[in-house]
Amino acid sequence: MSPSREQILAASAGWVAAVLNVVPGLGAGYLYQRRWKAYWITSALATSWFVAGAVLAQNADARAEGQNQLVGLIGLLVLAAVTATEAGLAVKRVRQSS
Repeated sequence: MSPSREQILAASAGWVAAVLNVVPGLGAGYLYQRRWKAYWITSALATSWFVAGAVLAQNADARAEGQNQLVGLIGLLVLAAVTATEAGLAVKRVRQSS
């Protein structure tokens, strides 16, 4: 008998999932937790952010390139912070309900 989704999540270390979502970024902590839906949502959001930045930067002034890169980086850092927090809270939530 294989472990349930909740058992796998409860056995994972919340801090490891949080760090993996920040350091390599883009939902690597969700892979550690085996949370595929959350991983694909994060991947879709990051891809959308990259595409939106590329589309909006096509006709941008060369002087604004630095600011555009900063906005792109801040957006990815916000995504990493949100997913790291959510991954840690998911472990806490499952452990409290068990």
